[in-house]
Amino acid sequence: MTDTANVMMTRRKALATLGAGASALFAAPSQVRASIVETARGTVFDVDGVAGNARHGISGVMVSNGRDVTITGADGAWSLPVRDGDCIFVIKPAQWSLPECSGLSRGYYLHQPNGTPAAVGLTSPQIEPTGELPASIDFGLVRSVESQTFDVLLVADTQAANSDELRFVREELLASVSVTKPAFAIHHGDVMGDDLVLLPAHLAITAETGIPWHHCPGNHDMNLDSPSQMQAFDAWKAFVGPTHTAFQYAGATFILLNNVEYFGKGSRQSGGRGYRGAIGYEQLRFVENILKHVPDDQLIVVSMHIPLVSFETPDSISDTTADRRALLKILSKRRHAVSFAGHSHTTEHHYLGADEGFFGSPPHHHHVLTAACGSWWSGPNDERGIPIADSRDGSPKGVHVLTVDGNRYTTRFVASPSSTSDTLRVMIGTLPGTSAVGQPSHNTHVLVDVFDGGPKTRVTCEILGDAAQTFTLKKAAIEDPHIVESYARHKALCKPWVVPARSSHIWAAPLPPVAVTGQHELIVRVSGEYGEYYETRHTFEVSA
Repeated sequence: MTDTANVMMTRRKALATLGAGASALFAAPSQVRASIVETARGTVFDVDGVAGNARHGISGVMVSNGRDVTITGADGAWSLPVRDGDCIFVIKPAQWSLPECSGLSRGYYLHQPNGTPAAVGLTSPQIEPTGELPASIDFGLVRSVESQTFDVLLVADTQAANSDELRFVREELLASVSVTKPAFAIHHGDVMGDDLVLLPAHLAITAETGIPWHHCPGNHDMNLDSPSQMQAFDAWKAFVGPTHTAFQYAGATFILLNNVEYFGKGSRQSGGRGYRGAIGYEQLRFVENILKHVPDDQLIVVSMHIPLVSFETPDSISDTTADRRALLKILSKRRHAVSFAGHSHTTEHHYLGADEGFFGSPPHHHHVLTAACGSWWSGPNDERGIPIADSRDGSPKGVHVLTVDGNRYTTRFVASPSSTSDTLRVMIGTLPGTSAVGQPSHNTHVLVDVFDGGPKTRVTCEILGDAAQTFTLKKAAIEDPHIVESYARHKALCKPWVVPARSSHIWAAPLPPVAVTGQHELIVRVSGEYGEYYETRHTFEVSA
């Protein structure tokens, strides 16, 4: 019998032949794993209800093999088909928790009897043989109290490439958890910067935060020497757990997906970087099967690494998700749903409607999260010795907080401690911008970078005093002048690929003529994506 303490190893699903319903995904013959189908059995039980050898089973709990979802019976028993390479996991129900080890839940079992095939030739971390399928795979749960109102820390792209950057990750994550005090955290991929040997050290850092962590894999979390998608996430499975999973907390269901499809070592496709964004038939089936057991009025939160769509590079196969329409079609039946991604090191809000395959109302909200490492840990250091690393689109590096209240939600951006603001940056100058202005002309603009702004954000300005005027700013798809200047000034301290990007969250308007010379005060007022209001004051000077 396999107890909870013995279910730490995990396994990423085999890439099966992908069906036509998955928006033209493909699978090369070498990627299709042929294996014997066995039947896995076990129970889900109350850890506190164990008396002697007797266990109190928990009924109505979802258990999955990554495709199928079954429900435990009255005695807590379940059974599922399992193949070589499958991961069996329990979907934690509300008001229960899973025992943890190093910040990771123990609610999964990896079935890969022979481990990573030697013939694959992986030099990076891989899976050790798990042996024969146990007679019983049992998952223990602990009763917990979960408030209907709670906060979740949303993290993306910590992307430590060496031990120095791991120290940066530690300082930033510990500070973020201390400030936000979330119930748990979700990492949206690119946990590492390609060196997967460092992955256990990263997991030790997340354990140090004292909260549960859930992870999606990213393109920098792969075994890059894998010849195909088949073993691309073997290190992830060995150290972290399932590459896609789900859990419930209070009145919400959280679904974590792996939408990184690797073409294999040395392989690229036109316009790509050796991988593309794709969810795949099996995970889409997984999502559908979970939602069959979730009430229609419950909040659904979907997390992944590669965005569904991209503001900066909308046609890139590596920056968008090929089968997003299939996912959005499934979610169309859900009025209360939101999805999150990372990957682009930008901050974006998208509202996806029928043109993207979402036929519900209101449009589906897809939020691309700021990178925790910003511009890949580039630029000058702050007083802690950590690179300031402002992001390419103008926002500081940082994290987001998802606040859930029943089936309603909001998000907010929390900047790194090195930033002077969590909300916005005000700039006045000629486009693309300088800090000094003379008498305002048609080319002197007020620019406001609202770090977590989106299509619903509104920005107005008021000039106070004798020159009193009020005016409205409009979206401007331009590079943040502060970032352009900063990257140029600190080029030697930036990674070679770090360049400014067009921002989706800058508002601009010509500065109205001001007849009175001298200093003037400007109030910037912002109504954000959820109707939240904030303002800031900015002083500028007009010379004769």
